[in-house]
Amino acid sequence: MLKSIRHHGLILAVFAAATTGLTAVVYTITKSTINNQLLIQQQKLFDQIIAPEFYDNHLTKECYLVSKNEALGSELPHHLYIARKEGKPIAAIIESIAPDGYSGAIKLLVAADFHGKVLGVRVPEHHETPGLGDKIDIRISNWINYFSGKKIDSEHSPHWAVKKDGGDFDQFTGATITPRAVINATKRAAWFIQSVPQKLSTYPACAN
Repeated sequence: MLKSIRHHGLILAVFAAATTGLTAVVYTITKSTINNQLLIQQQKLFDQIIAPEFYDNHLTKECYLVSKNEALGSELPHHLYIARKEGKPIAAIIESIAPDGYSGAIKLLVAADFHGKVLGVRVPEHHETPGLGDKIDIRISNWINYFSGKKIDSEHSPHWAVKKDGGDFDQFTGATITPRAVINATKRAAWFIQSVPQKLSTYPACAN
């Protein structure tokens, strides 16, 4: 009887070990697949705001963390990606947050060169009102494309505002708070990017 119990116990132990091992293998494979898909989606988003022919390095492999910077809208770490051409840094993409959206914080990706020229902007995440503030989403409206090619030559440039405030940007009918928040966040991010070449050595690299 005791021998039989030990035998069955051994079988269960082997089965449990095999199951655990299989689960670990499946997890590893699944995690790798998910990470690869995330990188592909991230690169597609990058391609929308900075032309692939503009640089020749792997943006995701030149990632840095910028923390506790008020210009970027939060004290949390923001990912900074450096675009290079023949080894020379020529532009950057920075994660930014507009904390003052109508329905909460608005997450942005801003690409700009180091001379204040915006290359592109996208809104990966927001909670703005459908039919009003959601026009910041490229899937809803092309309003966000108006930033491309715009240049900032002063941190307090009056041109970087909605027309209602005397600036150059269209506001939305019935929704001024949302575009105002995005404009200000983009302005701050583009202004920040101009300082990147001088400060790059102080930023830690992103974890792989």
